[in-house]
Amino acid sequence: MTTDRGRAPFGTLPNGETVQAIALAGRGAIQVRILTYGATIQSLLAPDRNGALADVALGHAALAPYLERPQYIGSTVGRVANRIAGGRFTLDGRDYRVPVNNGPNSLHGGAEGFDKRNWELLRSDATTTMLRLVSPDGDQGYPGRLTVTATYSLSGDDELSVEYLATTDRTTIVNLSNHAYWNLAGEGAQQGAMEHLLTIPADHYLPTDATAIPTGELRPVEGTPFDFRRPGRIADHVRDAADEQLRFGRGYDHNMVVARDVASEARLLARAEDPASGRVMEVLSNQPGIQFYSGNFLDATSSGKAGRLYRMGDAIVLEPQMFPDTPNRPAFGSLRLEPGETYRNVIVWRFSTSG
Repeated sequence: MTTDRGRAPFGTLPNGETVQAIALAGRGAIQVRILTYGATIQSLLAPDRNGALADVALGHAALAPYLERPQYIGSTVGRVANRIAGGRFTLDGRDYRVPVNNGPNSLHGGAEGFDKRNWELLRSDATTTMLRLVSPDGDQGYPGRLTVTATYSLSGDDELSVEYLATTDRTTIVNLSNHAYWNLAGEGAQQGAMEHLLTIPADHYLPTDATAIPTGELRPVEGTPFDFRRPGRIADHVRDAADEQLRFGRGYDHNMVVARDVASEARLLARAEDPASGRVMEVLSNQPGIQFYSGNFLDATSSGKAGRLYRMGDAIVLEPQMFPDTPNRPAFGSLRLEPGETYRNVIVWRFSTSG
């Protein structure tokens, strides 16, 4: 049952709907605020090595910036996260067109993706909230009536998790993820996220063309700026002009291949550490890939909760998901969802501190 405790209005949409903000606080130190608009992580307070709390998730203090300058900050992205080449795919011999909103390609479900919907609040208590979105057949060109739930939960071990579940009444494709931007120094800190130490246990990554569409190659990370199998400072290579892939993305914006299959339970996909504060975040998921994006297009056109302009490199994004353009790359696997099946992506953000 939904209660009023921990819930407050966050603003009103042009259609008159009220956006709700839901506060979660468990037995641990971290505190979280979730918005119904976009099923969005609006804030997350985490302690440093001395116990001082800081908000480590980028976000806005009011609804207007989410509407006026949408940048997927903290939001749930879908029906298909990441890119589909040319906004086209074929399913069971039928060609589908979806909106092109990122150069020649479709990104994060199109111009009116799930990040721009006000999700229904089903229930909420002190540590958990469940949101639902029903995407009708033909929504943004995708087939099938898709029913999605996003359940955010806090555990006593300073973990935030979200479980995405989806069902359909007609064969479709699904690839959901969360697009939170993280700066473990604090979203209002002078220091950006490029000093973070990043670890990703991936032996391969997906190189792209100049429009950020994977070429189909699974390229070994060995000897490249994409080798994060051991902790590496992001700043060491993010502006390496000698690497064509970094020139294409203006930094990192690539899918790291941790596995080739969807697992039954969450496994470690990434670890980030801010040496200055000692804050550590581990990202776990049952998905095989994780998109690492170094905030290359934050351009000071929006400001955060601390009143500071967000600029390039101020945060990183780590999105667990299936691989980009999978509908056009059978070798990557499948995004297919049939009636009677349930799509599931579980993401865990585990916070701790280092000495």
